Amino acid sequence: MLQVLACGVVVFPGLFFAFRRILPSIFKQWTDADVVLVSERLVSSIHAVMATTVGCIVVASCRGNVVSDRHWLAPYFVIWYGVPYMAYDLYAMYLSHYYRFQVKGHEDYKRHSLSTVNSFVRKEFLLVLHHIALLTVLLPVTLFFRKDQGDFFVGCLFLTELSTPFVSMGKILIQLSLQDCRLHKANGGMVLLTFFACRIALFPYMYWMYGRHYGIPLYGVPFHLSLAANLGNSCILAPQVYWFVLLCRKGFRLYQRSRCRGDAPAPARAAATAAAVTDNTKGE
Repeated sequence: MLQVLACGVVVFPGLFFAFRRILPSIFKQWTDADVVLVSERLVSSIHAVMATTVGCIVVASCRGNVVSDRHWLAPYFVIWYGVPYMAYDLYAMYLSHYYRFQVKGHEDYKRHSLSTVNSFVRKEFLLVLHHIALLTVLLPVTLFFRKDQGDFFVGCLFLTELSTPFVSMGKILIQLSLQDCRLHKANGGMVLLTFFACRIALFPYMYWMYGRHYGIPLYGVPFHLSLAANLGNSCILAPQVYWFVLLCRKGFRLYQRSRCRGDAPAPARAAATAAAVTDNTKGE
């Protein structure tokens, strides 16, 4: 088991370390904050592609019986890569926070301390809570409390990562000063589309699939599930809705500004900056 766990423990920090070494030699003008931010986003995208691929495999394999069909990737991906990634990502987010404020010249950020950690937790409380909840809730539920059922729904949860590469690409394009290019605009549209489809609409879909299995209408599914299951889904869904609202507000504000300036088509420009808001949407 330790050898299996070491896969994720080595892969993600290893990639992060490699990117931090390689990027400064390519982009010599970048600060430490720039390098750490892009390195974190690149590793996040790699994990998201892995999780989405696994999710597609599990969902496709378990569609016949969404309750009892099994696939070995459902629990093992959580152990091998999910848990190590969430632990690593907390550290990477802290480093990104630390160097960002250090570059701005904040006195408290001359060295790592409890003060800098506390500041990170306060400023990124929702993200930190999200990661800790996945580590303390998702792992035991996946391994011990499912009674070998529901691999289909675990696969669906992996699919929530589909939006992450687009979120990361938006941040990287901004870092490269390409926020006005067509690629960034198209990417912003994909952020909105994938975020809504895979982080919000996915939950009614899972309830619908569960109801279809038992012959229950969608509105009756919550009453058929346990209180713990409904609360768990609500706790996962709530921050996604909050982050999506932030996306829409940012897009709407830019839409209004574009209309006033008479610039390029407003919907395209609104989509272009949608990714900028998603700095808090990794919850992967």
